[in-house]
Amino acid sequence: MRRVKVWLLPLAAIPFLLLLGYGLTRDTFVLPSPLEGRPAPEFRLATMSGDSLSMADLRGRVVVLNFWASWCVPCRVEHPALLRAHSTYDPEEALVVGVVYQDSKRNAQRFLDQFGGGWASVLDPGTRVAIDFGVYGVPETFFIGRDGSIARKHIGPVSWELIKTTVDSLLAVPGGTDDTVTAVDVGESPHPAPAENVD
Repeated sequence: MRRVKVWLLPLAAIPFLLLLGYGLTRDTFVLPSPLEGRPAPEFRLATMSGDSLSMADLRGRVVVLNFWASWCVPCRVEHPALLRAHSTYDPEEALVVGVVYQDSKRNAQRFLDQFGGGWASVLDPGTRVAIDFGVYGVPETFFIGRDGSIARKHIGPVSWELIKTTVDSLLAVPGGTDDTVTAVDVGESPHPAPAENVD
């Protein structure tokens, strides 16, 4: 009986070790999105400056759509990368658009005044657009191709290297509204778009 008990502890540790090994090999910033390879949800929201902006206004350009908030510490970490992207790319080709998530216009404006950011930021009252995009929290960034399809979703702070690699890959795809960009095209996400049902 004593021999059986001696072997129970190592045997019980095997599932734990397997689960730990699986968890350590996963990229915690990659979360499968059913939207990758599909058209980005449509929206029309008020900008911080009082104008309005819609997904239709952005067609034909690569978009770095960043959900952020002034109270979000990781948003401060990624902000220099977004500033660099904004100053690097021609806005007729690729641009950064911020979506203020669960925050007031006043606090968001104070954040932008302190840290900079000349790109459009839109207000998402009731987080309806965030829900449509499947946002879990901030920061989350969506890379959208010229055709309006989501090519990649990134959870957590983005780096300049990630932005540059993804945006450059999307810019290399011939533009226009007839070309479909999928997650496979940018070579970054291990989650290809689901196959369409052609029945």
